[in-house]
Amino acid sequence: MRTDIFARLDREPEPPKIETPRMSRHRIALFGGTLAFYVAIVIAVLMSSWLVTLDWKVMLFRPYQQWPEIHAALDYYVVLGQRGPTAVMVACWLGWRSWRQHTLRPLLTLGASLLLLNLTVGAVKIGLGRLGPHYATRIGSAELFAGGDIFPSGHTANAVVTWGILAYLAATPRARRYLSAMSAIVSLGVGLTTVYLGTHWLSDVLLGWAAGLLILLGLPWVEPLITRAEDWIFAARARLGAPGSRPVPAAPATGTPLPVPAGQPAADEAAAQGPAYGPAGRPQTASGRPRPHPAPAAHPAHAVRSERTPVTPAGSRRPPHADRAPRGGTAPARPVAGG
Repeated sequence: MRTDIFARLDREPEPPKIETPRMSRHRIALFGGTLAFYVAIVIAVLMSSWLVTLDWKVMLFRPYQQWPEIHAALDYYVVLGQRGPTAVMVACWLGWRSWRQHTLRPLLTLGASLLLLNLTVGAVKIGLGRLGPHYATRIGSAELFAGGDIFPSGHTANAVVTWGILAYLAATPRARRYLSAMSAIVSLGVGLTTVYLGTHWLSDVLLGWAAGLLILLGLPWVEPLITRAEDWIFAARARLGAPGSRPVPAAPATGTPLPVPAGQPAADEAAAQGPAYGPAGRPQTASGRPRPHPAPAAHPAHAVRSERTPVTPAGSRRPPHADRAPRGGTAPARPVAGG
């Protein structure tokens, strides 16, 4: 059983694997079709066409009274479209990915998408000023320019963007397909839930789906700004990361003369002038300060055994002896006593 998994996570981060989507022809075609659908919904509501009539029929049907047993469950399910809770959940996941892969692109992409969502959807909401079903004043009316903020549906658009950003930032095509299907189901359910609860017209939900999809399809146009923002943040972090630190100068190579600062006499000129002595008999510099004692000379480094010159013995290390004969020779005859 391995116990160093967390240490490996800290020491061996994965390289970034997030591919940046590009504005292909297929994506541009989808963006254009979605934009045309968006404009058609707005025009249909402005003209109080059959779509407004359908809105009133669904509202008078009162789905929350037809199926009251699922009302409590859908009250919790609609939270998946609220901006605050969903943004926190998705930001936690993307923040872990940013830390794991050493890139800020996931968090910056989420922030850019939510900013675009607030600007575009909020501007249309305030501009059209439509009232919701619970605040309608006249049957069959589009309830526009009445001070409301219900058109398009913010819950639906937020569900499309917040959960769709996971598919947009997926690392593999397979994960992108699964996450796209999941985000489509969640956003579809959130939109229909708001119609069931009576908080939105059906046309609000249709426009909310289109508004969120337009933001997801147009994100590749914002990618250069996201890259610049990431580079600027990392550059600022590098400047402010270690205040007061200075680069350490490299040690000079062996045999290279050290540079002499301006205004300081060279070593040979100082030696030619000779040391100056103070009143106490101690040598001092030209400024009057006592000259420091010279550092003791460093002992030469001992040679490594592998660097020593091998010595081949030329003969025996024993001193020569008068009574001994060299090896391999004939010993001299000794006189025999008493002979």
